[in-house]
Amino acid sequence: MHSTANPQPVTTGLPGLDGILDGLRIGDNVVWTVDAVEDYRAFVEPFVDAALREGRQIVYFRFADHAPLVRDDAAITRHDLDACHGFETFTSSVYERITQHGREAFCVFDCLSDLLSAWATDQMIGNFFQVICPYLYRLDTIAYFALLRGNHSFRTIAQIRQTTQVMVALYARDGRRHAHPIKVWQRHSPTMFLPHEMRGDTFVPIANSYEATSLLSDVRRRSVDSPRRRLDYWDRLFIEAEAVADADEDAPAHRAMVDKLCRVMIGQDERVLALARRHLSLHDLLGIKSRMIGTGFIGGKAVGMLLARKILHSDDAFDWSSVLEPHDSFYVGSDAYYWYLVHNGWWDLLMRQKTPAHYFEAATELEQKMRHGRFPDELVQTFQQMLEYFGQYPLLVRSSSLLEDGFGGAFAGKYESHFCVNQGTPEQRLEQFMAAVRRIFASTMSRDALTYRRQRGLEQREEPMGLLVQRVAGRYHEHLYLPDVAGVGVSYNTFVWSRDMDPQAGMLRIVMGLGTRAVDRVEGDYPCTVALDQPLRRPYGGQEDMRRYSQRDVDLLNVEQNRFESVSLLELSRAGVDLAYERLAVPDRPTERLLRDRGERDPRVWLVTFEPLLRDAAFPSLMQRLLKTLERAYAYPVDVEFTVTFDDRGRAWINLVQCRPLQTQGTRERVQLPAQVPADRLFFRTKGHFMGGSVQRPIQRVIWVDPTAYSTATTEQRHAIARLIGTLNRDLDGDNGPHRVTLLIGPGRWGTSTPALGVPVRFSEINNMAALIEVASREAGIVPELSYGTHFFQDLVETNTFYAALAVDRPECVLNASYLDRYPNQLTALAPNATGYERFVKVCDTADRPPQLLADVVRQEAICGEL
Repeated sequence: MHSTANPQPVTTGLPGLDGILDGLRIGDNVVWTVDAVEDYRAFVEPFVDAALREGRQIVYFRFADHAPLVRDDAAITRHDLDACHGFETFTSSVYERITQHGREAFCVFDCLSDLLSAWATDQMIGNFFQVICPYLYRLDTIAYFALLRGNHSFRTIAQIRQTTQVMVALYARDGRRHAHPIKVWQRHSPTMFLPHEMRGDTFVPIANSYEATSLLSDVRRRSVDSPRRRLDYWDRLFIEAEAVADADEDAPAHRAMVDKLCRVMIGQDERVLALARRHLSLHDLLGIKSRMIGTGFIGGKAVGMLLARKILHSDDAFDWSSVLEPHDSFYVGSDAYYWYLVHNGWWDLLMRQKTPAHYFEAATELEQKMRHGRFPDELVQTFQQMLEYFGQYPLLVRSSSLLEDGFGGAFAGKYESHFCVNQGTPEQRLEQFMAAVRRIFASTMSRDALTYRRQRGLEQREEPMGLLVQRVAGRYHEHLYLPDVAGVGVSYNTFVWSRDMDPQAGMLRIVMGLGTRAVDRVEGDYPCTVALDQPLRRPYGGQEDMRRYSQRDVDLLNVEQNRFESVSLLELSRAGVDLAYERLAVPDRPTERLLRDRGERDPRVWLVTFEPLLRDAAFPSLMQRLLKTLERAYAYPVDVEFTVTFDDRGRAWINLVQCRPLQTQGTRERVQLPAQVPADRLFFRTKGHFMGGSVQRPIQRVIWVDPTAYSTATTEQRHAIARLIGTLNRDLDGDNGPHRVTLLIGPGRWGTSTPALGVPVRFSEINNMAALIEVASREAGIVPELSYGTHFFQDLVETNTFYAALAVDRPECVLNASYLDRYPNQLTALAPNATGYERFVKVCDTADRPPQLLADVVRQEAICGEL
């Protein structure tokens, strides 16, 4: 609250107006509603002149297209801002500048109505005022704002009137100006809220009913000449779009409207905007608007899905409607994210999080608060209406932020998405949905997401979160719901595992059931990796390997229990659940014989190899056509997510749920590997089983987690080792000293959630590594996984991290752990708190004699040592 020690009124610069309002008070925000900016200027100028005479600090916020309101003067500080960079960027800039000027600054803002051209919605102007007005009040300022009458919805005007301390309507009629106080907080007089005619420096109340009726009726006729007056600017914009939608698509008005709607709905990336303008018609954009909740951007994930579907349906060479499942998705606009923050009063905390000193610490607090916030009533009502449309079909609520799935970065797996099984009463289903939204909004403050943004220089960029709400593709099997197949596909397979494969052919990574097992590294389970030019060839050999590296569990939705579940395929088979085994799997005869020997009658055990689906060339050819069609339209390799569901006649329907530009490093130039290396100079060598293209890097530091020692560590120690790796990783950040090219090598899977299968680091704890090596440890049951197409894969590619899985039991793989004996262990020198962990972790500074890491993607060989 502002100080009340000195209640002396402050002048408006107009003595007559001071008399009406009983002067201004420190802390007042004054909002003027006007017919023209010139009417506002007539009250700004005397206010500024009087403040200058009193030696006040004057701050002018300049952002509108209208002529400046405040003259150039050395005593006046002017801040020129651009609202087109977005709500958060603009609001943050204003907030920061107010903070810099401190207490008792007198502020003048350009007409807020001009922000509509940048934000396209009244709602965000209301949110801006709801953030800035209370902050100015707390800093004992006085601030002037203006709104053009008739340009804003009643809801926004009400929101601003409720927040401000003073609101005055200015009317211009017959060459005369009138001031009509609408709200004057904590002040009152018998004539205060009457309209007053301005006569020089005096203001005369209109005390007779005839003049008052004549004036106010005329003002109302001029400002309420259409029902559109009650609508948000956003809605009026789309009414205008509907009026030109049937015009010739080449007409200037039609093209201009497509461009305008793309810029307020689709995003800010010019490459994505060019794709949208090329492929989305005005009718398409109006269709998107009809399924939107709120306003703002629909986000990168939603844009990618919609663009991909439109590209395919526009393909004259193939009838994609005969194989593509339709969708009926909804989109929660990104403005809802800011509305949620403002409604709960968290903007001050968000501004604290934006500072370098509190980037992670304040985010932790904000993340926890965002998991338990309240939604505005209007938003809750629209959520309920959407759920009424879907009924009790399962839903997938997906993150769809502004920057997500763009050309600059995928943000793969950085934000949360959630399945809503969507069972129960309407009230229960609504609460389940809102809980999912809260978790997704909160995930914008996760450490992994913030590390990802900082690493790419995006920590100050606007990144509002939209949502894509999709009906889960699949079918019911009694109380279980799942698609038959789900997976990811890439149009360019940089990481082929054999020299006779064609990277241009693309690759799939597929599973039975929900696609979670295709996009995440799943402990103890293996999706099927398919090179589309050789779909039956696997990156392993032999029947035993086929059994070891096959899918054992399936992810599904249990509508009876109202939850997501992972269930073993053997359990489902024994329960008689009729999945599409004949189309996707082969009988596991050895296991069936074993079970019969144990007394089971007629056991049915399946190995999910997808061999029946892939043996027929139709499906691989169709997926390759799909990927290549999208690649040509994007003029760039693409990465998609999809499901496949078989109808009652056995026909496969593809549901394309996501498409984005593929983040890829390319193959680079050919690297020459030495044919022979003395054993004492060789660290490791392998054929195949690596990702990262052809590389040639001198290694300046090696971090080694000893597989044998790690196998003896307790679970608590394994988590401590993971945190220790994070500490060493932060030491590699350029801000913490010279960056060293570092190779991290250890047992099993980096980033696992199960310490028994590897080191449970978060990606933000290994993101500075140049090379990541996973070592198989058969005796400990720890096996790496070459995770093509997963979120982990995306992280490796985007950080330009080389990856290899060393299967040390294979003859083509050599690992010489004694190579590191020549280097002392620098662990405790870099991490003094790591005493006692030297037997688990060794840090070798190798800069004086750097081993070389070489990889040749053509020969599919990688080697590291003194070469």
